[in-house]
Amino acid sequence: MPITLLPSLLFAIIVVGYSPGPANLYSLACCLKYGRRKALKMWRGLLTGFSMAACIMVLLTHFLGELMGDYVSYLKYLGALYILWLAWKMWRDSGQTDTEAKDCSFSSGLIVQLTNAKMLLFELTAFSVYVLPYSNKLIDLFIVAILLLIAGPGANLAWLYAGAYLRRFFSRYRKQVDIVMAMLLALCSVYIVLQ
Repeated sequence: MPITLLPSLLFAIIVVGYSPGPANLYSLACCLKYGRRKALKMWRGLLTGFSMAACIMVLLTHFLGELMGDYVSYLKYLGALYILWLAWKMWRDSGQTDTEAKDCSFSSGLIVQLTNAKMLLFELTAFSVYVLPYSNKLIDLFIVAILLLIAGPGANLAWLYAGAYLRRFFSRYRKQVDIVMAMLLALCSVYIVLQ
């Protein structure tokens, strides 16, 4: 990738990564409902899932190039179903406090990120626009994958800390916040399918 494209890539990372999406909303919701400490455990799952997905996408892009682009889009349906399931659980349990926080766990974060069609498609786009026209070397793909950590786990962490900051205010409106977050997650799943 020519260095002249770096500002464009960084701008895309900020716009796509920090805009509302399934993992960002899930980070916010977990922190609002369970607090920062429990949400950070879930965030480690998001980080692991994003890293795994990025490595898989790098290898697939390297070996299959743009041929795989058509098949990656089918993952969006799996991701949308999982996000819809999370929204339903959040709606069902709205207003309840759960000390176990089983819905805000490492494994839930891992699954959210591995099925996050928004990020998978963004990774594929970033590789095919910023790397493949100039190089097919694994190292070049991995460098961009490392930069994409700013978009994925970096943005998720920002949304999580926003939730920590807003938690005291929203604790008075727990049920309403849970319902709104569930509706936003459901809208994300619809958006993913229609994309």
